[in-house]
Amino acid sequence: MYSTRVVFAALLWAAIGCCAAGESVSMGHRGGDLTPSATYHLQPGDVLDVSVWKETDLQKEILIRPDGAFNFPLAGEVDAVGKSVEDVRAILAERLKKYVPDPVVTVAVKLIGGNKIYVLGRVNKAGEFPFSTPLDVMQAISLAGGATPFAALNDIVILRRHNGRQQAFSFHYADVARGRDLSQNIQLESGDTVVVP
Repeated sequence: MYSTRVVFAALLWAAIGCCAAGESVSMGHRGGDLTPSATYHLQPGDVLDVSVWKETDLQKEILIRPDGAFNFPLAGEVDAVGKSVEDVRAILAERLKKYVPDPVVTVAVKLIGGNKIYVLGRVNKAGEFPFSTPLDVMQAISLAGGATPFAALNDIVILRRHNGRQQAFSFHYADVARGRDLSQNIQLESGDTVVVP
């Protein structure tokens, strides 16, 4: 049985250990490429501020639709899902060249509404958690306030839906807390659900 204090201490120890080691750990797991990236990837529900210098008609607040795209004057339909802010800026600048000489395009994320993970089960604060930087399983459990005393910490499961297919990844808390088999501590993707039984 784990008390909340023990769980918190283990989480803190794991975080300090990773920082002290200063290592970059590959997150490959079960054949999937889960290498972390510091770049934020846009998702449906995100809101962008887009402006073109000296073009007042081309300053818009844009919502990325559920299909992952948005429409912008003169540039047409832009598929934004999975792209970085810089990718979208470059696409807009390229398309606007036909109408605006040397366009200076600025794109900024105003609201992160798309990247969310869910933590369910025997945690202190189950729910939905938005994120803008890479987030792993240990961090997700921490966001949920840690596990409750009767949680089965070595039977945690991460559920992921990819191309319509459901995947499940197992997570043994005790191993990761001791610095073993760190490949289990995968980087989460938007829509992932961490189930703590």
